[in-house]
Amino acid sequence: MRTQFLGRVAGRFARVETRRRFARFLDGMLAELPVKNCWTIAEHAGDPSPDGMQHLLGRARWDTDGLAEDLRGFVVEHLGEPDAVLIIDESGDAKKGDRTVGVQRQYSGTTGRVENVQVAVYLAYASRAGHAIIDRELYLPRSWADDPDRREAAGVPDSVEFATKPALAAKMIDQAVGGETPARWVTGDEVYGADPDLRACLEEHQLGYVLGVGCNRRVLVHGGDGGVRMRVDQIAAGLPEHCWTRYSAGVGAKGPRVYQWAFVVLHPHDGPGHRWLLIRRHPEHGELAYYRCYSPHPVPLTELVRVGGVRWRIEESFQATKTLTGLDEHQVRRWSSWRRWTLIAILAHALLAATAAATRTHHHDPPPESVGLIPLSCNEIARLINRLTVPARSLTSVLRWSLWRRRHQFRARRCHYQRRQEQDHDLRL
Repeated sequence: MRTQFLGRVAGRFARVETRRRFARFLDGMLAELPVKNCWTIAEHAGDPSPDGMQHLLGRARWDTDGLAEDLRGFVVEHLGEPDAVLIIDESGDAKKGDRTVGVQRQYSGTTGRVENVQVAVYLAYASRAGHAIIDRELYLPRSWADDPDRREAAGVPDSVEFATKPALAAKMIDQAVGGETPARWVTGDEVYGADPDLRACLEEHQLGYVLGVGCNRRVLVHGGDGGVRMRVDQIAAGLPEHCWTRYSAGVGAKGPRVYQWAFVVLHPHDGPGHRWLLIRRHPEHGELAYYRCYSPHPVPLTELVRVGGVRWRIEESFQATKTLTGLDEHQVRRWSSWRRWTLIAILAHALLAATAAATRTHHHDPPPESVGLIPLSCNEIARLINRLTVPARSLTSVLRWSLWRRRHQFRARRCHYQRRQEQDHDLRL
């Protein structure tokens, strides 16, 4: 699978040396390293220093956007199906300081609080064969977008302007649709369900959606000539008990995720197509969740429930890319380096997801010795790759890297001490 993809993208690199270094970087992202950064990946690759890996991310000439298109095509080739679901969500990575591109104190859904984070919007592709992230866009807050000095220091292109998270999601969906990515649905949480421009974009592409909305959102329901706008929580409160039906939203780690569901047909005044308000109720404590739904054609409640349940696949992709391929472990500050690091991280996970899908496809009737086994997971495939294919480092390489780290740390400590002495001197003056 790895060799197949590398052959597919060979033309994206101006030099063969860059292509070979990219392959070694990709292997490092798949390796079982305690921390993934240019130092550890270079050591794993057998390089004498991290300079080459840092050059690959920051200054080397290769077609990053073209490689992202190849990634999307690779995922579609191995996981694609006509009724697949595109999933949009953001993820925040805690960072120190204020020089890393896009970092500021802002709310992160990952931690559930306001802190110093870098936030990006991701687009995942989910089908019955598997799921993988196929695109990403960095959220650049206004404090960054309107500050030319910070933009220049971080290498942010002049063409990049401030955009909301739903606008970034719409951009990635436009690119996916333009790239003929087969999908019938889009799902996301309240951040995206509340944005009318994103919903209009999806309807223009004839994509159905199941998007979360807050309890205070108003929707147009039947009543009178032009309909009546009501809060979604008021609609749920007025539903009789016979309107609720139990369905599973998919299989989770602890078994089927069974909820009680109800849906209300919305007024057609908002345009052609079919619209519903989908309401989910927890069978034990009664907690409610609300979704705005649209489809160009009529669909049953079970289909809306299926699509809404698929949204959790992107959480699984986040967990896999962060634990297996180092998505959040980067130590880069500039725009282009961030885009390249995240691209390689999601590509590494896509290779694992495609391999897992291939093992299931090729074994419709499992042999007797495999009875009682779960299918190969991305975690297990990554473990097998590292046990079976990664060569051990020579003693010379291990000692050379020990000397390099100690030498670099000595220089860093000396510079830090000098900087502290200069600051103390300025304070005394």
